[in-house]
Amino acid sequence: MGKETRLFQSKERKNRTEVGEFLRQVSEKLLSGQVVLRQGNEEINLAIPDYVVLEVQVEDEDKKKKGIEHSLEIEIKWFDNDEKSGLLEIG
Repeated sequence: MGKETRLFQSKERKNRTEVGEFLRQVSEKLLSGQVVLRQGNEEINLAIPDYVVLEVQVEDEDKKKKGIEHSLEIEIKWFDNDEKSGLLEIG
């Protein structure tokens, strides 16, 4: 298994409207192929290729005293120089 390096992380409590607006902004930037994330003095620029892997996952986790924590995870992955890998094509 390869080594994972965390380049940027953010975790903050927001209301549903704020989260929706953030996802809308990410969507617009994703369409342009360039996403910039900033928090304080931290900034990361991401060049998003034309083809990515979209992973959606829903989980429930029992947090004992707090109860069940529900999560909706949306993950976008890509490899350098990866073009249309994994797409089904008929030849």
